[in-house]
Amino acid sequence: MRTTQRIAKNSSVYLLAQVISYILSFFFFMYTARYLGAKSFGILSFALALTAIFGAFGDLGLRQIATREVARNKSLAKKYLGNIIGVKIILVTIVLGILVLVINLLGCPEKTKAVVYLISLSIIFNAFLQAFYGIFQAHERMEFESAGNILRSSLLLVCVLFVIRNNSSILILAFSYSLVSAVTLGYAFIISLWKFEKPKIEIDWSFCKPTLKGALPFGLTAIFGMTYHWIGTVMLSTMKGDVVVGWYSAAYRIILVLLLIPSAFDMAVYPVMSRLYVSSRNSLELMCEKGFKYLTFIGIPIGIGGMLLADRIILLVFGSEYSNSAIALKILIWSAVLIFIGTPFSDMLNSINKQVVLAKIVGVSAVSNVFLNLLLIPKYSYVGASIATVVSVFLILIGVIITTSRIGYRIPIPRIINPILKAMASSLIMGLFIIGFKNIINLVLLITLAGIIYFSTMYLIKGFDKADLAIIKVFFGKEQDVSI
Repeated sequence: MRTTQRIAKNSSVYLLAQVISYILSFFFFMYTARYLGAKSFGILSFALALTAIFGAFGDLGLRQIATREVARNKSLAKKYLGNIIGVKIILVTIVLGILVLVINLLGCPEKTKAVVYLISLSIIFNAFLQAFYGIFQAHERMEFESAGNILRSSLLLVCVLFVIRNNSSILILAFSYSLVSAVTLGYAFIISLWKFEKPKIEIDWSFCKPTLKGALPFGLTAIFGMTYHWIGTVMLSTMKGDVVVGWYSAAYRIILVLLLIPSAFDMAVYPVMSRLYVSSRNSLELMCEKGFKYLTFIGIPIGIGGMLLADRIILLVFGSEYSNSAIALKILIWSAVLIFIGTPFSDMLNSINKQVVLAKIVGVSAVSNVFLNLLLIPKYSYVGASIATVVSVFLILIGVIITTSRIGYRIPIPRIINPILKAMASSLIMGLFIIGFKNIINLVLLITLAGIIYFSTMYLIKGFDKADLAIIKVFFGKEQDVSI
């Protein structure tokens, strides 16, 4: 199977599965937010944010290093899987101990502590789950991770419906996170036995030391990334209280749903980019350029449309109790746009062994986010946290574009500016339609018609060239392959 066809298959399968998974997660958080109310939803969101940050320490970049190296040499799969599991046993033990210490130092209420403790158990299961998923990704068998994501989202939705039906407490809902994570890990273990490797726990320090050294930049990038994603929620909780966290988190959950698109691109393309680094520099540069173009074409209309429709989206999803979330969504939507645009450049840096540079870029962004939150939250509350998030993501975008250019992997400036201008022009026309009919027609129909107008305009102004149309046909199965 040639490169484009393989990417199409992996992207299509993963994106379809992620759409299903995110739809299920969407309903999970919708029901959860409505059932708990802003205050309790704020407690749950704080616990999820804190455990997400600490969860990054439980992987420490080991998934990424395994994916990259096994993608280049499949015979290393068993060695990486066994040693990574062994190392993670040590890592998660340390991480959980530090988390317990931190949550007590923060002086959180007993109810909040209990929720954090219950959810923190999922750190153990997710750490080992990522080891298996890394091996699946390296073999470019994304359908197995996709099925795992659907399984997890389905079970979480079943759990929240059970909680609502039985009028259960937030503690039962928190425990369900860990229970579902354990079940998903069991699924991945079975798939590994069936299709890939039989896990054999070992710690070969002569192997683990260089592996950890190579993984650390990936790990720091993930830790910094989780920090700039979630530190606003944690700081809002300590500075402004649970209700404000609930408002902010409602908007942020919608952003996370949108990020399934660049996530699908990353999962499908990263192992291929890793191989192209050692085989075809021209193909690697072209893949980055095409990824930038397509994600820009998708991201910019989402930004403009989401900003114009934020009020109606929040009301539909979370209800009137979360009406204050609309202003946060109008701001946060642009963080999603920036992530769309920057994802191909980040993948480029990881695939060419420049993960140390990427870690530094994301680290600067994370530190900036903390300082901005300290500056903005006291005066502007969750609006300030939203602004801080957008600024920190913008810093990453600028950093990755400049860095890839400086090290010789350069997309010509016209090929960066042209897609942005065409996407902006088509989005503005789409935006005028949205403004004119915003309060007249059904929201779902409005979004559908707006999308048709956007892509029709893009076609008319020749935003897609012949190569783009050929690639689109591959993704929809109309052609067998095109060359990269």
